[in-house]
Amino acid sequence: MENAVKVLIVEDEPNALMGLAELISAWGYRTETARDGIEGWEKALAWDPAIVVTDLKMPRMDGIGLLTKLTEEGAGLNANLAVVVLSAMGSIQLAVEAMKLGAYDFLQKPVDSTRLRTILANATRQRETQIELEVARRRLRETGVLGRLVGNSRQMREIFGLIEQIAPSTVSVLITGESGTGKELVARTLHDLSPRRARPFVAVNCAAIPETLIESEIFGHEKGAFTGAVERRAGCFELANGGTLLLDELGEMPAATQAKLLRVLEERKLRRLGARTEQDVDVRVLAATNRDPGMAVAQGHLRADLFYRLNVFNIHMPPLREHIEDLAPMADAMVREMNEKHGRKVSGVAASMLDRMNSYDWPGNARELRNCIERAVILCPDGAPLDAGHLPPGFGKAQLLAAQSNDASVVQVRVGTTVDEAERMLILRTLESTGQNKTRAAEILGVSLKTMHNKLKEYNQAQGE
Repeated sequence: MENAVKVLIVEDEPNALMGLAELISAWGYRTETARDGIEGWEKALAWDPAIVVTDLKMPRMDGIGLLTKLTEEGAGLNANLAVVVLSAMGSIQLAVEAMKLGAYDFLQKPVDSTRLRTILANATRQRETQIELEVARRRLRETGVLGRLVGNSRQMREIFGLIEQIAPSTVSVLITGESGTGKELVARTLHDLSPRRARPFVAVNCAAIPETLIESEIFGHEKGAFTGAVERRAGCFELANGGTLLLDELGEMPAATQAKLLRVLEERKLRRLGARTEQDVDVRVLAATNRDPGMAVAQGHLRADLFYRLNVFNIHMPPLREHIEDLAPMADAMVREMNEKHGRKVSGVAASMLDRMNSYDWPGNARELRNCIERAVILCPDGAPLDAGHLPPGFGKAQLLAAQSNDASVVQVRVGTTVDEAERMLILRTLESTGQNKTRAAEILGVSLKTMHNKLKEYNQAQGE
């Protein structure tokens, strides 16, 4: 037991304190106990635990006070100290506040022993993750690369710093930004730098799943749960168990499904469609949206309580045009990736091509850049660099026309035009400017491809009536 991980338990109720100590000791941890926050603080300084499990409501100093001292005044304590807070039924909001202050995780009373054991195991693995993070930090300082992300601009450096801070924890993260900015890359980097990196990473696009199937896709179903359910099927939560689940385009999820998702997040239990019993799940949930989440809540597309539960931390990915200085290193990294993918030996990107790309606005952001580089790598002879001749035909033409004519990209709306009609004009004009490329038009407008298809279907039906 000498080398066992040390866990300090802080709880003012004697029976609960003794029960937790016996339980955690039986799992192979070394335990020490304290009856309130002040005693917990003193023992933390003297004993230097790796994990602190603390109740929130206690005399003299409560759990929030202890957490604050541990995170703000704990110089000399274990650098990877993980604080797990225990919350009663009425103090969930306090538990969320504790997460924002740096708690590793929270657990609702009465304590679920299976869930607690999983949290302690994850916190223990967090130590190993810190070593990986140190390697990643060195690579970042040398090359401007963190995981799957590339950039040396101020915006990207700030994002990298936030990712390094929150990757080892289990907190939920809401990733926002325009389509194509790399929100899924952020989610994968958070997973790769976390203690869950050896477990599955599952991404599901809520906008790409029909409304009638989305609950089955996320929560799974039993045989016979609905017409066509010919066998039991595991949902995304089960597939990601022990790992990370990314819910992309969260704002497109139906309201009823959002309510069920919130319950799973709060209770860490799910019930397949048609099942009679619940099962425990241990999944870190990340969410992404290209909508303004505040606006989505105001418009009723996103439940406010789900938004607050997921938005413990927000990472906003800027559009490429706002950190264009990162284009060159991003392009070099993509050339290396595409060389490996397609078995090519392209030597880099010529200055002529970089000049053209740096003067372009990139409405499709990093995704558009990746597609452009992939096309160029396939066309370029081995041993040669990519040059301006490898860019797609008409590259930047629409932008040039807009610069030459002040109204080339303007949709004129007369007073008295309905909002629906103005929206129709904007969608059709954008489609026209992209040569009827629906995916590109959806990216420019900041909507999902599913929304674009639905709108066009409405317009076609209206014309046929």
